Amino acid sequence: MTNTSAKSEDNPYRSDNRRLELMAAAAHLFNQRGYDATSMRDIAREAGMLAGSMYYHFPSKDDLIIATYEEGTRLISQAIIEATNDCSDPWERLYKASAAHMNTLFGGNNFSILLCGDISRAAPALRIRLIEIRDSYDALFMELIEKLPLPEDVDPTLLRLSLLGSLNWSASWYRPGGQTPEQIGIFFVRLLKDGLKTDPEL
Repeated sequence: MTNTSAKSEDNPYRSDNRRLELMAAAAHLFNQRGYDATSMRDIAREAGMLAGSMYYHFPSKDDLIIATYEEGTRLISQAIIEATNDCSDPWERLYKASAAHMNTLFGGNNFSILLCGDISRAAPALRIRLIEIRDSYDALFMELIEKLPLPEDVDPTLLRLSLLGSLNWSASWYRPGGQTPEQIGIFFVRLLKDGLKTDPEL
C-alpha cells in the first residue's frame, strides 16, 4: 500500500509552499510585534505548523528575518524595474520608481513594509546582513538619481537618503483615506525637483 502522506511530505512543491507560509507568518508577526517579541513557536502557530517542523526550513529566527527581508527587497526591486523600464526621462523615471515603491509598501504584502522597521537594536552581525539586503534596492534609486540633471553642488547620496527616508518613514504615519501611496511618492520627488513651486512641471 502506498504511503501517500510520506509522498506528500517529500514533495518539493509542498516544501516550498510551507517555506513561503512560514515567511509570510514571520513577516506578519515581525510587523505586528517586533522581531524581539516574536518567538519561533509564535511563528509556527501562526503558520499552523508544529514548532519542531519549521526548523527543517529555517534553522533560526535570524534565518527567517533574512528570508523575509530578501523577499521584501525582491518585490520592491521588481516593481521599480517594471515601472521604469519603458521610460527614458530621468525625472519621470524617479517619479515612477517612487510611486512603485510606495504602492508595493502599502499593497498588502507584509514583506516589503518590514523593510521600514527599525533594525538599530538588532545584533551587529544580523544588522549588517539586513542592511546589505536593503542596500540592493537603495542601489536602484542611486542609479536613477545619478542620471538626473542635478546642480554640481547637490550630493546625489544625500538626495537618495532624503528621498528613501521620506518614503520609508511613511510607514509610521500613513493611513488610507487621504492621498494614495502613489500620490505621496510623487509628491516627495516633486519636492526634491521643484521645492514648493505651486505649478511644478512633471
